[in-house]
Amino acid sequence: MELPKFILGDNTDLPESIFVIHTEFPRFIIDLKDDEVEWLEDFDKDDEKELSSEAESLITQANEFYDREVNRYEDS
Repeated sequence: MELPKFILGDNTDLPESIFVIHTEFPRFIIDLKDDEVEWLEDFDKDDEKELSSEAESLITQANEFYDREVNRYEDS
C-alpha cells in the first residue's frame, strides 16, 4: 500500500486538536492546536543536526497541507 505523504487525523478525546501525520522519514505527528511535534523516529546526535534544518520545512509543508485540505472541503 502506498501512503500519502501527509494524513489528517482527529480524536474525540482531544476535540480541540487537529493532527497532521507525516508518513515519510522523518515520521512525525503535529498537533496544529499548538504546533507540538511528536517524532516517531529515534535520532542520534548526527541526525539531530540534519533534522533541525529539515524540520522547519516539513512543519511548514504540514500546515500548507492542512490549509489545502480545508479549502478543498469548503469548496465541495
